[in-house]
Amino acid sequence: MKNYSRGWWIAIASFVLASIIPHSQAYLKNQNIESTAFLSPKFVLGPGSVENKYYYGIDFPRGHIAIKSFDAEVIDEAGNSVPLHETYLHHWVVARYHVREDAKVLEDNGNRILRESDYTLVRNDGLCQNNVLSQYFGLGSETRRTSTHVPDPYGIEVGNPTEIPPGYEEKWLLNVHAIDTRGVEDKLGCTECRCNLYNVTEDEYGRPLRPDYKGGLLCCYDHTQCKVRHGFEGVRRSLYLRYTVQWVDWDSSIVPVKIYIFDVTDTWKRFNDSTGLRTEHHCRDRLAGNEVEFDVESCSDTSLADNKCIHTKRTSFTLPTGGNVIYGVAHQHSGGIGSALYREVIFNIEYLSYHILSPCSLAFELSIEEGACGDWLDGQVICSSIPTYGNGKEAGNEDGYIVGMSTCYPEPGSVKITDEETLIVESNYSNSVSHTGVMGLFYILVADRVSNPTPLHGPLETYKNMNHSAFIIGAIVLVGAVVVAVAEAVRYRRRNKSEEGYEPIMM
Repeated sequence: MKNYSRGWWIAIASFVLASIIPHSQAYLKNQNIESTAFLSPKFVLGPGSVENKYYYGIDFPRGHIAIKSFDAEVIDEAGNSVPLHETYLHHWVVARYHVREDAKVLEDNGNRILRESDYTLVRNDGLCQNNVLSQYFGLGSETRRTSTHVPDPYGIEVGNPTEIPPGYEEKWLLNVHAIDTRGVEDKLGCTECRCNLYNVTEDEYGRPLRPDYKGGLLCCYDHTQCKVRHGFEGVRRSLYLRYTVQWVDWDSSIVPVKIYIFDVTDTWKRFNDSTGLRTEHHCRDRLAGNEVEFDVESCSDTSLADNKCIHTKRTSFTLPTGGNVIYGVAHQHSGGIGSALYREVIFNIEYLSYHILSPCSLAFELSIEEGACGDWLDGQVICSSIPTYGNGKEAGNEDGYIVGMSTCYPEPGSVKITDEETLIVESNYSNSVSHTGVMGLFYILVADRVSNPTPLHGPLETYKNMNHSAFIIGAIVLVGAVVVAVAEAVRYRRRNKSEEGYEPIMM
């Protein structure tokens, strides 16, 4: 009877474990996550010089796949990471496009380009128009320490043959904007593209700059030169952007996500036409002085003394189609102190009693990384993203530079944006000193549906997705099995020691 009892406990425990663990293991087993590091075409920089080139037809994984992460950094010819205080990575972006199969890539002053009639950009689902912020991936100086992982079972779907027109193929475009700051007079000024340091009065197309344009992308285009200290000599060197892609083959168990990129400088309007109610989003309107960037004026001496030097810029917009938020992150430049995406003000008793009295509770509830809780009380926070500044010299920890942005991974289904909901994006900068050409972008991934019951991050999520009572029963059974196993082991050891002439120690 004792042997039967022990066997019964062990059989039940095995059954419970099989119902809890194998589901997760089977799912992960079927993923076959692949990872490959690629190199951009070589670019050569000397002290103070700028690289801002476009490369069509870059190396990229083939087939119908789901992208799980995309990371990048600047390296030298030996494969060593190059620190930001030597080569500042202003930004890199990767875009998707469909191109005629017989189209030829042309060389133009170091750029690898295509004729406009030969290809069509495949935009993300963001609101900006005229191919502005249409990329699928992209970051800046923060790239080494910012997570881009898409949690299971979600993925960014690419390479679907049903979406590629006949006679075309899917390819990828890379833009790298890097500034060599070795030996320059003003490192921050060079990275902020201040026009006086570049001695620029016209943009790259020969058009005169606005009189009030002090700095930004229009002054640090390809082949411009930032002012170097007199007598400084430095070698020109060959560099690459190394980008690492992780992906899985597409299958029906993967939940596709949409990519949205919001811009705090977005100026938009709503109007009616023959097609009904529409909106126009001008995220880049040079005539209006808007270049997906803005300036931050220094604060007054009074504010500086009171530690109130914070410049806040925000805009609201309406998202036509909602869904479940599964990831969020902001992009800021040096001087940034945090950004947030949140809903409109919600005037109800429940909101006032919960969110006003405990403004940070929601941020922690949504599993936002440590330190990402902001003070945005205008509405319910969807995601806040806070920069990490380096304090050393090594790559990934450069003193004074933003080396990472905190990310948001809400529990699936816990943060849902409704159709036509009005959202607000806010970007905060310290303005104890002035800044030019800064940005306030916010990226989110949105899924139309929540997968259930596939585990998302391992054992913890497996527990959260289980029925609570079932988990308790399983735990009791498991503990019982462990107790029986331990008791049996002790009994066996005692019997063997007795047979060998040893007396067990009794307490």
